[in-house]
Amino acid sequence: MAVRPIRKYGDPALRETSQLIEATTPEIRHLAEDMIDTMIDAQGIGLAAPQVGETIRLFVIDLSVMEPESIIDRIGSIKEGEPSQIALINPRVIKQEGEQVGEEGCLSFPDLYDKVTRPNMIRVEAQDLDSNPIEIEGSGILARALIHEADHLDGVLFIDRLSKFRLRFIQGKLRKLKKSTEEGL
Repeated sequence: MAVRPIRKYGDPALRETSQLIEATTPEIRHLAEDMIDTMIDAQGIGLAAPQVGETIRLFVIDLSVMEPESIIDRIGSIKEGEPSQIALINPRVIKQEGEQVGEEGCLSFPDLYDKVTRPNMIRVEAQDLDSNPIEIEGSGILARALIHEADHLDGVLFIDRLSKFRLRFIQGKLRKLKKSTEEGL
């Protein structure tokens, strides 16, 4: 497939609320494959469609980089021995518990990392690329990745989860990144 350009902070697509996917078309399948290639090329663990300029409810996750114990449960086509990279169509967070604080980054914010508080356990239901229902439940880094990508679909960025103090601390970096993005649009 193909590696697509990743949209950076300041691109309006990152702040839009994504639309539901009505049907899994060949174009959706192609987009999901491109997103997996893009995520792997960028050495990411997840990628949401808005990050490649498509404001639809789709994200991909690379399970191969997760600690095995972080995958609590999988239902549907997300089984042992299946491909390590999964696409989730119209995902919905149906359960979240606990709290974890950890370093987080984003492919749309190159070289920017900060501590973010997230739920420690997340359960997501979605559809796979064959329109079959799937669910995945994870803790630790998988929970962090699932909620991070789900946030992208609602135009919420990881910097929105930072404390006001931390946000003020990185304002200079954010201004530079936004300016660079706007100059490139």
